[in-house]
Amino acid sequence: MADDLSSPVYLPVLLAVLAAMLGLAVWVARRARSGEDFLLAGRSLGTPLLLGTTLATLVGTGSSLGAVGFGYENGWAGALYGIGGAAGVLLLTVLFADVRRHGFMTFSEEMSSYFGASRAVKGVVSVVLVLASVGWLGAHIMGGALYLSYLTGMDPQLAKAVVAAGFGLYTVVGGYLAVVVTDAVQGTVLFIGFTVLAVLALAAAGGPAGLAAGVPEGAASFLGVGALGPLPALSLAAVVAVGVLSTPSYRQRIYSARDTATVRRSFLWVGGLFAVFALLPAVAGMAARALEPGLDNPDMAFPYLATTLFPVWIGAFLLVAGLSATMSSGDSDAVAATTILLRDVAQMVTGRLPRAEHTVRLSRLCLAGVLLLALAFALAATTVIDYITTMVSTVLTGLLAASLLGRFWRRATWQGGLAAMAGGSAAALAVNGVGAWTEFWGNPVFPSMAAALVCGVAVSLVTPRTRITQEEARERLAEERARMDVGTAVRRSGQDPHRRT
Repeated sequence: MADDLSSPVYLPVLLAVLAAMLGLAVWVARRARSGEDFLLAGRSLGTPLLLGTTLATLVGTGSSLGAVGFGYENGWAGALYGIGGAAGVLLLTVLFADVRRHGFMTFSEEMSSYFGASRAVKGVVSVVLVLASVGWLGAHIMGGALYLSYLTGMDPQLAKAVVAAGFGLYTVVGGYLAVVVTDAVQGTVLFIGFTVLAVLALAAAGGPAGLAAGVPEGAASFLGVGALGPLPALSLAAVVAVGVLSTPSYRQRIYSARDTATVRRSFLWVGGLFAVFALLPAVAGMAARALEPGLDNPDMAFPYLATTLFPVWIGAFLLVAGLSATMSSGDSDAVAATTILLRDVAQMVTGRLPRAEHTVRLSRLCLAGVLLLALAFALAATTVIDYITTMVSTVLTGLLAASLLGRFWRRATWQGGLAAMAGGSAAALAVNGVGAWTEFWGNPVFPSMAAALVCGVAVSLVTPRTRITQEEARERLAEERARMDVGTAVRRSGQDPHRRT
């Protein structure tokens, strides 16, 4: 059995892969001459790299390892993670792809532009997003450590430190370009690895009939609706979509692209590919249930398949695929948090932006601090998926509502934007606090979104109109940004984004 050989084989494979990723980071680090290079890859990503990094980030802890465990318990409902992620990317393409032309560095900066360059909005959003990004990062560390310890016999706390150090090293050395290049490699491994896992597991379980026979009643229904119920199933897909629409790491993909056309082309490909990928974790989870119905922890379904079903060399490859899922998402959240800290939080606290010549050094220091903070959270926490869905519905749903109001409704005010965020969080906490409501909704994403929109509209209507237009707000923000790095100089409305003033 592969699990007999797991400790001496899997850990060297992991270390070899991390060494390769670090080598790539050292190679690309030579190109990071400015803050824009280090934090946004010089805003020059073409379709292959943008597609690869976005897809790899989507296939994170929840939509891969968590979805396998969810499929183990709820059958085809494991595909809801991927379907929600694909829907989120496609909506992001339609609603926000064109913000690339405005030269933003952070989501909080973008949000501020919708409300007259409001410092209050930018300050609140930046703090919320840093905390959310650190939370996401901690969840990815936990997910990777969960099965790394299972596969290698490593102490769970030590495994968290190994996972954090693994992607932390190459991220600190090479910055965002290292993230993008390594993501492209990891994304390829992910797709091949999960395809191999699903196909071989399906064959071992006896084909489609074996999958259906092994899962609980209702789990073999369309998207597991019979097991979850229609509304909870829809809520699960929706909360994943909201996460994509509101998580800063996906916005950073937009800001770092070569142009708007590249964003749209890449994201359309990502949405289609991820919709296909959605089925693979569900198949793997159902196969694990058919083969071993007595797992104490459903999250162990993926490592169970890797260690007991396949020869050791396939198990080693799947180890790399699984860790790629966590690393390719964790590194993105680390860079997103660092960018917000330097661009927005630093200005809020000190009243000024970092000088251009100090940006790369400060970026590396901030990255190290973010990684250590996320590791501290991960060492103190025990659960992954419940934390992710709770955090999204509590924090990010109101943020999405505020961004939609600010972008598409000119009467929206900064007070209304803050009210939308507060109202969404309050509604989510209320639903989470009542067991009957949680059982009915599945998760509070829909009541949270409704409350956020109502609060945002109501407060906007009773507060003074914003006198600064969005165009004027963007120019103010661009002037601020230009002080931080010459690579993000002022771009006037209608100006070629590659031409600097």
